[in-house]
Amino acid sequence: MIIHGTRLAIEKRLIPSSSAFIVIPFISIFLALLVGSVFLYFSGHEPAAVYLKMFKGAFGSRYGITETVVKAIPLTILGLGVALAFRMQLWNIGGEGQLYMGAFAATWVALTFPAGSAWWVMPAMILLGMLAGGLWALLTAVPRALWGVNEIITTLMLNYVAIFWVDYLVYGPWKDPAGFNFPLTAVFSEAATLPGLFDSRIHAGLFFGVAAAVILYMVIYHTRWGYEIRVTGENPAAARYAGMNTTRNILLVMMLSGALCGLAGMCEVSGIGHRLQHGLSPGYGYTAIIVAWLSRLNPFAVIPVAILFGGLQVGGFMVQTSGIPSSMVYMLQGLLLFFVLGGELLTGYRLTRLPAAGEAIK
Repeated sequence: MIIHGTRLAIEKRLIPSSSAFIVIPFISIFLALLVGSVFLYFSGHEPAAVYLKMFKGAFGSRYGITETVVKAIPLTILGLGVALAFRMQLWNIGGEGQLYMGAFAATWVALTFPAGSAWWVMPAMILLGMLAGGLWALLTAVPRALWGVNEIITTLMLNYVAIFWVDYLVYGPWKDPAGFNFPLTAVFSEAATLPGLFDSRIHAGLFFGVAAAVILYMVIYHTRWGYEIRVTGENPAAARYAGMNTTRNILLVMMLSGALCGLAGMCEVSGIGHRLQHGLSPGYGYTAIIVAWLSRLNPFAVIPVAILFGGLQVGGFMVQTSGIPSSMVYMLQGLLLFFVLGGELLTGYRLTRLPAAGEAIK
């Protein structure tokens, strides 16, 4: 690259700047909001007023805060799941489908044993939900580990298979006869319903997200297997040279990633809807990808970032009363992802000046 006669090159930082890890995500958010304000301005809206209304709608009342937390719960669990896969450079884009399969398996338990006791029905829903999500992810992990098949394509395509499978069930064999022809199942029994918290729609799935963050942090940073995951993600060739079983790790990491996404689906049907229905997720699985990247794959950072995006969704619905389409939320999410990925370049690389011909290298 030559600018005004000066030869420049992009080189990888040997030691990434520690301050950049903290500062750049905030800069990315600021730039995304700034660019979003340009679109709002030319759409005939006052950007500052819109952003203020969004903030008040998400965090300015008890209702807004509780709804923000409700949406942050699946985003946290899904964000942790895909972040684990991303840590090993496995691009799990199938969180949405794995969520649906987890919801499907948990619903099967609830509908098959409506008179069961909560002592075993709830654990069974959790275990089967995680198993279904994990096996759904394993379908893409096997060809990736054995034959090098690109997991981006396979995880993305399986999302649609899972969504249409659930639609088939709620429009067909599982449709509630007393549901006025709506595509949903019968309401779960009390034993199959996650308990609520704080006299609100917040449910016990909140504890699952926090516990998963703690466990993943300990596994990734304080166990030998976590060390193998980090080394494989940073340098697969070095991991193979060191004798690490990359095939086994690909299968295990993808299955655990899918299991967490399946747990998010179980929490949605058991904690919020109390039944399986069409349109279970408003795209949580895709939003979780942005959550994972903005948190820099740090399990503890996933939680506040999930709350931020939960608030973004709640605030986006609130501003619809001002004539602003809810699609603005997805535009802001896309801008955030764009600037976060750009920030990754600034964190890991830097511009350096190349010496001119005949100039001594310092």
